[in-house]
Amino acid sequence: MSKNLVAETIKETPIEQQRIEIVERKGVGHPDSLADGIAENVSRELSRMYIKEFDRILHHNSDEVQIAGGQAEPKFGGGIILEPVYILLVGRAVTNVGDKRLPYRSVALRAADDYLRKNCPHLDTYEDVTVDCRLGQGSMDLREVYDTRRGLANDTSFGVGFAPLSETEKVTYETERFINNSLKDDLPEVGQDVKVMASRIGDRIDLTVAAAMVDSYVPDADHYISVIEELKARIHDHAHGITERDVRVMVNTADDYDRGVYYITVTGLSMENGDDGSVGRGNRVNGLITPFRPMSMEAAAGKNPVTHVGKLYNVLAKLIAEEVYEETEDNVHDVFVRLVSQIGKPITEPQAASVQLVVMEDDDYSSKLETAEAIAEERLDNIEKLTKKILKDEIEVF
Repeated sequence: MSKNLVAETIKETPIEQQRIEIVERKGVGHPDSLADGIAENVSRELSRMYIKEFDRILHHNSDEVQIAGGQAEPKFGGGIILEPVYILLVGRAVTNVGDKRLPYRSVALRAADDYLRKNCPHLDTYEDVTVDCRLGQGSMDLREVYDTRRGLANDTSFGVGFAPLSETEKVTYETERFINNSLKDDLPEVGQDVKVMASRIGDRIDLTVAAAMVDSYVPDADHYISVIEELKARIHDHAHGITERDVRVMVNTADDYDRGVYYITVTGLSMENGDDGSVGRGNRVNGLITPFRPMSMEAAAGKNPVTHVGKLYNVLAKLIAEEVYEETEDNVHDVFVRLVSQIGKPITEPQAASVQLVVMEDDDYSSKLETAEAIAEERLDNIEKLTKKILKDEIEVF
């Protein structure tokens, strides 16, 4: 069988019919998501620099960004930053070609600053953050493997994807996107650091939301409490546009009004006061953390977008699963895709590729399996198209 590809049916209880489900999303302002976002933006800007200079992307990985939280003194009406957040850019890159020295460090620092400015509007990137760049030259063997014209995998790794999203997964993802987009016009008090944890038991979904409040917009405790109540109501209404299941919403459950404990921040970010972040500790490429689903622990953000399968195979597995489900959904409940590479081998030829259709009915699925194989093969043959989509910001990886 070409491409070591196996498509098969498996019988298990579909996620929507299981009695319990847990889903999490770390929002764009969570320190782990910020580490992912910075790493990815550094990779994209380095890629654009290489293309401009050499008409192709050279070896690099910027997937080791670390965030060390600062110290702040928030208070109603507006507090202060006491110690800046420290952000360390770590990874490997081609720093010079022949006698030509490349401005890789300036590009990386500017990419980090641009990302913070775009996604953290209450953060002063001059005074509240210290960004340090320690990108170094890549090892010679990896750089030789990484010749983009050869299309060889520069890691032995695997990618995982599934489709479709369950209602609980959709609610979790869309709740954070709702809070960090359109809701900001009406509730500017809500900061960017938002985390949504959903637990479903039967037909009841409990949403636990942690949302950092921006203290300069919150004059007193009464105002804070009113914003929390409004936020709960808005989330509840929005969730019921996605699901008919019973939804309960809880916001900032660590608050203790009797003891004067409120989740207020100066910047709308928990990293201002001790919360740290690292690449790969947050959302997978579908934007979620899903312990009831197959997942890869691979950090996709910051890996090069040409031959690093830790990124490409996770993105590709997701896309294959979505397309297979769209084409075979009649009597197919879920689709699971897993792809594994071998370093130094063509990325179009995985060492093993698995497409599983979750079914409960006894039926003839031969035509659906043929469709699944054809989709997977076509996607693998055209994997290089993902690079352009990633550089155009058309594909999210966290």
